[in-house]
This record gives sequence, C-alpha cells and structure tokens, in this order.
Amino acid sequence: MKKRKLGKSGLEVSAIGLGCMGMSQSYGTPKDTKEMIALLHGAVERGVTFFDTAEVYGPFTNEELVGEGLAPHRDKVIIATKFGFEIDPTGARKPGATNSRPEHMKKVIDESLKRLRTDHIDLWYQHRVDPNVPIEEVAGAVKELIKAGKVRYFGLSEAGAQTIRRAHAVQPVAALQNEYSIWFRRVEEEILPLVEELGIGFVPYSPLGRGFLTGKMDANTTFDKGDFRANLPRFAPEAMKANQAMVDLLADIGKRKNATPAQIALAWLLAQKPWIVPIPGTTKLSRLEENIGAVSVELTSDDLRDLDRASSEIKVVGERYPEQMEQMTGR
Repeated sequence: MKKRKLGKSGLEVSAIGLGCMGMSQSYGTPKDTKEMIALLHGAVERGVTFFDTAEVYGPFTNEELVGEGLAPHRDKVIIATKFGFEIDPTGARKPGATNSRPEHMKKVIDESLKRLRTDHIDLWYQHRVDPNVPIEEVAGAVKELIKAGKVRYFGLSEAGAQTIRRAHAVQPVAALQNEYSIWFRRVEEEILPLVEELGIGFVPYSPLGRGFLTGKMDANTTFDKGDFRANLPRFAPEAMKANQAMVDLLADIGKRKNATPAQIALAWLLAQKPWIVPIPGTTKLSRLEENIGAVSVELTSDDLRDLDRASSEIKVVGERYPEQMEQMTGR
C-alpha cells in the first residue's frame, strides 16, 4: 500500500483509509462484531493504516469495535475519531445538538480513549462546527490536549473557510474531512485552495457517493430498515435514475483501465492532489480489496480530462442531505 502525508503536518497514512461508521450504523442493522473485527484485521494485513470512527457512531459502539479490532495492531495504525455532538445519558444523540465546550471536550476525550483502548488519539476531529463556541476556544482546548499527550493531531469536519483559517491560527489543523467525490465537488470552489494554502491534508468522506458510484445500485434499489439513504434526496428513485449517467461514465473509463467504477472514482480523487486521502467505508472484505486496488489505477491526463469534461455535463439530481442536515455543514 502506498503512503501519503496529510498536508504539512507530517502525519503519514495509507493512501486509502477505511471509514468504519457503516459497521455500526446508518446502513441498516449493525453488522456482526466478530466479522467486523476480522475485516479490520484484514485491512491491516493489506496495508491500510488509517481508520476513521466517531463517538456518535452508534453512539459509542463503533469506537468500541474499532478499539477492540485494532488493539493488537495499535502501533501500526492511525486512528481518527471525532467529538462535538451532545449525546444524552441513554446513548441517544440529540438531533442537531452540538457541544464543543472545552470542559465537555476534556471529558469526552477520556471516554473515547477508554473505548478505543489507547492512550492517545492520532487525529481528533471536531465533527461539526458548534455555533455556540468560538472556534478559537475549541482549537485552544485541543492544543492543551496535544500538550497533555492525549491527542497528536487536530482535525475539522465540514467546516467553512473562515472557521478553518481561525482554528489553524490557534492550533495547526492537520486534516479537514468533508464530503468529496466526482458527483459532489463543492469543496473545489473555496475549500481545497484554502487547505492547500495552509498545508492542511484533505480526507474525503463518502468518496463513493454512499455506495452509488460503485454501480451496484439503480432506481429499483430498496433500502433496509435503518438505512439512512432512504431519506436522502439523492437516493430517491427518480434521482438515481438520472444519476446513473455518472456511474456509466466511470464504467466507460474503467473499461480502458480494466478497473471497476468504484476504483475509477477513488483513483480520480487520488489524482486530484497528493495530500488527499479518501476513506471509503465497507463491511465486506471483497469491497475492501476492490477499494484498495484503486491505488494501482493510474489515470492519464487524457483520462482525467475526459472525466472532467463528461462529468461537468452531467447534472446530478437531488441534494445530498435533507435541508435540516445540510444546515449543519459549511459553517
């Protein structure tokens, strides 16, 4: 597995990481713990060193799973987790309720460390910007935790340009995690130029469009109970029918390269900048191996030009989130 550095931070990770959320939530019934631990071990054996989780996934159960699965390999891997939501004592997340007060951060870091079976978090992201807490206070609290040895690097997720700049002035931001794929390119307008200027790495989540860009879904796809895609505008049947054109484009380029649509989608991201590290999620070893294979797919300048030209002519139908969820991003 090739390695990449996240910006100028010095944090080196595998060129493709593993998003772990879907093992515990959002895509139907949580998966079997033993099977997911075997998958985590399989990822390490195949050279993946970058694993992404969050306290709110479950809540809590995903951190516990990742902690148990990676404990035998702790010295070989980089664990990223996130803070910043209000979770009530029963373990239920309060919809839309953020909490990045420094005193809360200092409490939840210890809880995450315990669940992850480690004495430090390699990369700690603020999961969503808290409108009630100045970002300077958040960055200052992370700086203290870095000095205490509990955190190595600071990250932000779905933050806007001014928030990133203000946070970075207090405590250097190692990585920004936002949604980015060939069918959702909003970050190219302002965010990618900014993180390049500041030397911040970029970690695209949902690099395969929550599974749509794999080519394994169509307008007739139905979702299991508990699969949040059933409520996303972009996954309505009429939207998926219209958006099939993007998958067809990836498949066409894939024929040139003997690669799958998913591999082309990931290779396209890797080709954008050397400090971009996508974190596709999966619960299947075969999909993990397919995703890792994207590292070996080299897109030529002609391939990239064809992808950019053709994709720019495709109108993606449907918003990525319902309006109330979208309002929590880009602050």
